Amino acid sequence: MKTIKYLWIAMALAATPAYAEEDTVQESRHAGDDVENAAKPPRKKSDLVKKKSDLIRENMTLKMELDSLREELAKLQDEMQTLDSMEVELLDVYDENEDKLAAGMTPEKYDADVSDSLLNIWYLQQKIAEAPDTEYDMDTVRFSSNVPDSVYIERIKAMNSFIDLPYNQIVKNYIVLYSEKMKTQMEQVIGLCSYYMPIIEEIFDEHEIPLELKAMAVIESAMNPKAVSRAGAKGMWQFMYSTAKIYGLDIDSFVDERLDPVESAHAAAEYLKDSYRIFGDWNLAIASYNCGAGNVNRAIRRSGGKRAFWDIYPYLPRETRGYVPAFVGALYTMTYYKEHGIQPKAVEMPVHVDTFHINKMLHFKQVTELTGVPLQELKNLNPQYKHEIVPGNEKEYILRIPYTFTNAFIDHEDSLYTYKASEYFNPVVIKKIKEGGDGERIIHRVRSGEVLGKIAIRYHVSVSQIKRWNNLRSDNIRIGQRLVIYRGGKGPVTASSSQKAVSQPNPPHKSTVPADAEYTVYTVKSGDSLYLIAKNYPGVSAQNIMDFNGISSRIKPGMKIKIPKLKP
Repeated sequence: MKTIKYLWIAMALAATPAYAEEDTVQESRHAGDDVENAAKPPRKKSDLVKKKSDLIRENMTLKMELDSLREELAKLQDEMQTLDSMEVELLDVYDENEDKLAAGMTPEKYDADVSDSLLNIWYLQQKIAEAPDTEYDMDTVRFSSNVPDSVYIERIKAMNSFIDLPYNQIVKNYIVLYSEKMKTQMEQVIGLCSYYMPIIEEIFDEHEIPLELKAMAVIESAMNPKAVSRAGAKGMWQFMYSTAKIYGLDIDSFVDERLDPVESAHAAAEYLKDSYRIFGDWNLAIASYNCGAGNVNRAIRRSGGKRAFWDIYPYLPRETRGYVPAFVGALYTMTYYKEHGIQPKAVEMPVHVDTFHINKMLHFKQVTELTGVPLQELKNLNPQYKHEIVPGNEKEYILRIPYTFTNAFIDHEDSLYTYKASEYFNPVVIKKIKEGGDGERIIHRVRSGEVLGKIAIRYHVSVSQIKRWNNLRSDNIRIGQRLVIYRGGKGPVTASSSQKAVSQPNPPHKSTVPADAEYTVYTVKSGDSLYLIAKNYPGVSAQNIMDFNGISSRIKPGMKIKIPKLKP
């Protein structure tokens, strides 16, 4: 509606005639008017004077209306710029900066289709799936509690935080949300905190940043090291691909260190230190983790140069405004969960863990079968290895195992790497992984002014690769066109039919799945995509699932979809 109003005002301004201050009535100079004018009686001078005064008055009225319209147009333009800031300004800043100061401003993060804030992803995607009847508009809700404000204030003060922790109705809303409205979910989160927080605290202490920042992991991922957002952010600290690479996290066909709780925590600490160097305020550094330094700097400029969070609050993107209050609410709940009757759920993770440096290819199943370490424990402790393979032949990597199995690992270390090596490292399987058939796949929407060369540079791929992945016969692309990109060039050798469909807006398509095929019912989980789901069902593609269910690629947690049973 605002856009329509904006266009209407623009059209009105364009169509409004410009009246001069000394407008006068002129006789028609067209030859065809002479006959008609001759038939009319001559007008009196008083009539002309009266007409002139009317025009002057009308001119003044129109000028006032014009000024009013221009003022409203400027206001709407400013408002629209604010709403679009996550897509426009951050892209500009990203293009201009290639160092750490641009971290968090990756173009894919702020695409119009995926501009969810990480807070909303955590709350809506992960938590609503568990409690579908509990949804709140945190911009308008006003929670009440049996706990008096004075008690909240005293408790926050008693936390003796190095970071300034404000208290107001907005902060109270998030305190009540975490400590009362979402008690069931927080029991799981607090349980995970008992295991992961000591690790994070040790890392943050090493980097000499406030330990209270650990609460950000609750907001980002609900302490889930395997969390994946719809925007493509991954891990406990929800790093986007480009930002992760800037901060030294390895991502390739075998490894994604965004999922490593230890390595990603180091990267998060470095990011926050950089943000603090920019702003000199931890609340602003926290806000920039959500929306990037560009938006925070813009809010500072709009506020007239003020540098306190609540002073720039009205000028921040809507999603970011709730991020610092959510941080306070999460930190409060982590500290006072007992006072609110929250019982942490037990987490089945080993108390003591040992680490080994791996310099050869090693499969989890080799470790499991020779040492007895449960496979699931290896996965839980080493979520960064995407195919249960440690690619130690590429570079040295770390493997974490429960301390109780340390001796068994040492006893079998010489034979681990050769045990069933031909089976677990089948050349065909390894080749498929290296080619990136299961790698980082994204969809890029072409913007105005973009050409294939510019897009290729952004994603570190070649123009020929983009053309091959999308079945393009020329370098011509259209604004709004969607292109399949495999980061770093780790993509399949040929384009698949589903990729061809992306590069053509409305391709003819006929389902290859029989309507009466047998199927399995699958309930969509947080972080799922049709591509990831299809990987678990041999012979089934994302397109097969969409055809069989008559749906688009947009799915949400809790949705039940049918997976057709097809032969590989």
